[in-house]
Amino acid sequence: MIDDVSLTIGRSETSVLIGSSGSGKSTLLSLIIGLVTPDRGTITIDAEPLTPQSALPQRRRMGYVIQDGGLFPHFTAKQNVELMAKEAGWSTEKRRARLHELVALTSFPPDALDQYPAELSGGQRQRVSLMRALMLNPDVLLMDEPLGALDPLIRAELQEELKAVFQRLAKTVVFVTHDLSEAAFFGETIILMHRGRVAQQGQFRDLVENPSEPFVSRFVRAQTRGLAMLNELARRA
Repeated sequence: MIDDVSLTIGRSETSVLIGSSGSGKSTLLSLIIGLVTPDRGTITIDAEPLTPQSALPQRRRMGYVIQDGGLFPHFTAKQNVELMAKEAGWSTEKRRARLHELVALTSFPPDALDQYPAELSGGQRQRVSLMRALMLNPDVLLMDEPLGALDPLIRAELQEELKAVFQRLAKTVVFVTHDLSEAAFFGETIILMHRGRVAQQGQFRDLVENPSEPFVSRFVRAQTRGLAMLNELARRA
């Protein structure tokens, strides 16, 4: 549930939604893309209100990536990526050219395009999902914990690659995570959610040095405790 949330997502910036489970992060993302209709208030994209009538055309301006890719298992990687372009009536030549661009952008192995999701690694599935989201060259990229299901080494590798993609494309990105270190790595703006409301919005330093309320301090302390313990163990080694 979302409770009286008011915020602005900066154009061509990466904004990260973070918070505990059930804090409203994914619900807020669903509101932005028009999958959920707010009981009151408005959502505007480039000054245009998001309504049931405008939701579909607005949604076509957005790319959406979810945890573990959300790929269709009976489609190959190539078929998954090209799905929306086919629906939009793109020619074979235009789809092929765009696919070539995306394979290079995401460092996806071209010989794996004819494989099915079950035949791909977790990192490869996420690259396919990212390519699918970028196929129509959307203005906005929404990512709902896209790296949460990956092992730490693959996750770190994809974090570096994703950040390079964000910087290269200069798109508006809204990235959901529960990991504060990941939020600090990606986020030009961090939005900390708590019980359906925005507890604090700002840079990582703001959350650490100028918490707006006791919950922010508790959240930061809980997230950084493990890192502090690892640093102490490394110092003793």
